Amino acid sequence: MHRVGMTLHDSYGQRKYLNHAERLRFFEATKSKRTDIKLFCQLLHFTGARIAEIHNLTSDSIDFSNKTVILESLKKRKKGIYREIPLPDLILEDLNMYINSLQIETKDCTYLWSFSLRSASRHIKRIMNEVQITGVRSSSRGLRHGFAVYAVARVPLTLVKKWLGHAALETTEIYLNVVGAEEREIAKRIW
Repeated sequence: MHRVGMTLHDSYGQRKYLNHAERLRFFEATKSKRTDIKLFCQLLHFTGARIAEIHNLTSDSIDFSNKTVILESLKKRKKGIYREIPLPDLILEDLNMYINSLQIETKDCTYLWSFSLRSASRHIKRIMNEVQITGVRSSSRGLRHGFAVYAVARVPLTLVKKWLGHAALETTEIYLNVVGAEEREIAKRIW
């Protein structure tokens, strides 16, 4: 069977990932949103996770002592495969307050989000439109790809592979095929 490899551009040459400036604009716009929407979007921004992986989080998915989020990898052949991704202190503080407010109401482990996966996608799209990010990259997948492109320029590829939940390093290597400002950042290392 012939497999078509993933590329970072669509058939019209449009970038499928957010560049660093777009990621920052998206992140800044999340700060003014309702707490649940803000945290959902910021988790996507800081982890590069798939939208459904973030949507499936429960209050037990955040390991505050280890300062990580524990995600069940969705694109595996079997269930029960987890990965941990470090989180910045800023979002951990907000998550702690948010989870504590949820547990006052429910008294146990609960899903973090009351909105549907489709609504989550709409929230992301609304914020993207607000900060004038359009086209194929204005989605949760664009955030995931943008995280990966930004990460491969700064941390070992094996760590990016782990964070993204890829089974093979070859899958992660696609993010090395960048252009524009990201490619220039990588090139600065050797100048």
